[in-house]
Amino acid sequence: MSEEDIATEALLEYLNGCEAGIAAAKHVISQGKGLDKYDAGKIKWEAAEGPSGSYERSEDVNSVDFKLLVKDLQAHNGKLTRGDYFYWKFSKSAVVGRKKRK
Repeated sequence: MSEEDIATEALLEYLNGCEAGIAAAKHVISQGKGLDKYDAGKIKWEAAEGPSGSYERSEDVNSVDFKLLVKDLQAHNGKLTRGDYFYWKFSKSAVVGRKKRK
């Protein structure tokens, strides 16, 4: 094997390592932002009516997904948008609301 082939092989190994590191870093960052932590579909939601129309609400405090959603909401000043839904936390209670985005 020539020196050029060895250098090319070493460079490819290095780049593969970098690529794996970047993928791992993206995963850690997305978890830190709450993107991979919970599944809102696993939370028990109830239909409700408010001054701005119909929405869904949950007090599913025994659900791990609910607790992680509340934590994510707290990190975003009580309001956030994920996927097709806008979520908010009611002040002074353990209730979370969600409404489908238009």
